[in-house]
Amino acid sequence: MKSFELRKVFLDFFEKKGHKIYPSSPLIPADPTSLFTSAGMQQFVPYLSGKVDPPYKRACSVQKCLRIGDVDLIGDETHHTFFEMLGNWSFGDYFKEGAIDLALEFLINSLKLEKDRIWATVFKGEQSIPKDEESIRLWMSRGIEKDRIFELGMKDNFWGPVTTTGPCGPCSEVHYDLTKTPCKKGKECGPGCECGRFVEIWNLVFMEYDKTGEGKFEKLPKQNVDTGMGMERILSVLEKKESGYETDLFWPIIKELEKLSGKSYEENKRIFRVLTDHTRAATFAIAEGILPSNIDRGYILRMLLRRMVRYGRLLNLPTNWYVQPIKLISEIYGNEYPEVRLKQTDIITVFQIEKEKFEKSLGKGLAQFEKLLLAKSNQEKRTKVISGKDIFDLYQSYGFPLEVSKEMAREKGFEVDEAEFKKLFEEHKTISRKGAEKKFGGVGIDQLRSKAEKQIATRFHTATHLLHAALRQILGVSVQQMGSDITPERLRFDFSHPKKLEKKEIKEVETWVNARIKENLIVKREEMTYETAIKSGTLAFFKERYPVSISVYTIENSLQKVFSREICAGPHVKQTSELGKFKIIKEESAGSGLRRIKAVLS
Repeated sequence: MKSFELRKVFLDFFEKKGHKIYPSSPLIPADPTSLFTSAGMQQFVPYLSGKVDPPYKRACSVQKCLRIGDVDLIGDETHHTFFEMLGNWSFGDYFKEGAIDLALEFLINSLKLEKDRIWATVFKGEQSIPKDEESIRLWMSRGIEKDRIFELGMKDNFWGPVTTTGPCGPCSEVHYDLTKTPCKKGKECGPGCECGRFVEIWNLVFMEYDKTGEGKFEKLPKQNVDTGMGMERILSVLEKKESGYETDLFWPIIKELEKLSGKSYEENKRIFRVLTDHTRAATFAIAEGILPSNIDRGYILRMLLRRMVRYGRLLNLPTNWYVQPIKLISEIYGNEYPEVRLKQTDIITVFQIEKEKFEKSLGKGLAQFEKLLLAKSNQEKRTKVISGKDIFDLYQSYGFPLEVSKEMAREKGFEVDEAEFKKLFEEHKTISRKGAEKKFGGVGIDQLRSKAEKQIATRFHTATHLLHAALRQILGVSVQQMGSDITPERLRFDFSHPKKLEKKEIKEVETWVNARIKENLIVKREEMTYETAIKSGTLAFFKERYPVSISVYTIENSLQKVFSREICAGPHVKQTSELGKFKIIKEESAGSGLRRIKAVLS
C-alpha cells in the first residue's frame, strides 16, 4: 500500500463510521504558546477541554506535524522531524470500548495486519490516577492474550497535555510484532524493548482529565478519545520496510542523493536519513511562510537548514544538491498539500540564501571548534565538557546552532554545557527583542509635534494595514510583517519574502491599495481577548508584547466583507477615503529573506 492509498483508506473507513473529515490545520498553530502543531489533536483542544461544544461528536484527519524535541534521534528507524498523524476523535461519544474496537477493525480488516502480531500497553496507575483495568479487560475480550498486554507508567502510557495545562489522560498503545522472535530477555521482551522486535503504530488516548496550572488532575466534564497513528511508521509495516525512510515518502529522494553523491545509502544510512528528513521538514516550514531567523520558529528552521549544510558536506554533494529533492517532495506531497508545489521556487530560494550565508562562516567556525577541542584535550583534568559560553560564541560569531555544536562535540567524545548556553541565549533574545521593539515601534504618534503631523501619521498607519493585506493578496499568505516605521513624510514596511518584487507585482500592490481607498471602506475597532482574536482569524505579530485584552482593527465594506483584520494599538482613520493616493517609492532588501517597502500618500 502506497502513502496516498493509506490516507484515503484511513479517512474513508472513519467517515463510514460517522466521523467528520477535518482538513489538516497549519504547522503554525493558533495557540501562541506552541511554536508548531505537533499533534493531530491541537486543533480540537477547545472541544476536548469541554470549553467549546463541537459541531460533530466524531472527527478524523490526517494532520501534518513538526517536532524538534527528538532531533538528536533523527536517523534511526522511527523518528522524524516532520510527519503526518492519522487520527480519530470522539467528543463525549464513544470511549475506551469504541476506540479499541475501531482500531482493531481498521488494522485487521482494512490494513490486513495479523491479529496475533498485535500487542497492547496500558496505564499501570500512578500519581493518584488508578490502573486502567477496563482497557486490559477489553483487549483480552477481543482476543489479545494477557501475555501480549504490558502495563506501563506515566512516562509511557499517559498522554498530554500538549502544553503545561489542558486535557490529558491514560493511553493504550498498539504495537506490532515484526519478528515474533523474543530477544535474550525472553518473556520480558515486549513493547518498549530496545531489540527492535516491536514498533508502536497507534496510540489511543482516553482523555478524562484536565491538568491545572498547579499540576492537579481534575476530571473533564465529558470523556473524550484522541488517537494518533504515525503515517511513516504504519507505512513501513505495510510495505515491510526497515523504516519509513525506505517507503515511497522518502525513497525517491534517497535514490536521488545516492546519484548526486556517488555514495551508498546502506553505508551512510544516518547521513542520508537526516538529509531527507530535514529537507522535507524545512520544505513544509518555508511553504507556510516561516523564514530563517535567530528566534522561535525561524531559529528551528535555521537549525535544520544548517545541519543539512553540514551533512551535505559529509557526502560531498554538489552546490545545488537540494533543488531536485525539493522538486521530488513537491511531487510526493503536492496533491495533498498544494502549498509545497505552489511555493517551490520560494522554497529553493530560501534554501539557497541560507546555505550561502552559512557556508561563508562554516570553515572558520569548524577551525575554531577544533581549537576548542584541542584546548580541552590539553587541560590537565581533560574535562569532556565544553562550556556553554564557548558554544554560544560559536553561535554568535559563526552562526552554529546549539544542535550542530552538540552533535560535533559528541562525535569527538565531548559534551556541551547546555544550561549555560540556554541562559546566554535567552539573555541574547531579550536584548534583541527590546531592540526590535525600539526599532519597529510603529507610529510613535505621541512624539510628533503638531496636530497635522499626527493626522498624517494616522493616515500612514491605516495605509500600512492595507499594504500588508495587499502583499498577502498578491504574493501569498506567507508574507508576514517583520517591522514598520512611520514618519510624517513616509511609511516603511518590512516583510518576509525571499526575493525582489517584480515591477508588475509592485504595480499590482499599488492598484489593490488604491482600489480599497476608493471604495471608502470602514475602519472598525473592537476590544477582545488575544485568544478570541486569534480564533477569529486576526493577524498577530510580536505575540510576546500583547496583553490579555487587545484592540483589533478591521477594514471592511458595508456588506462586512473583510479586507484586513489585525491586532493593533492604533490610531487609525475612520474610513479609507481619508488616505488619498497611495504610491510605493522604493522596494529593497532589508536582510536575508526580508524585503522593505517605502511609500507615501498624496
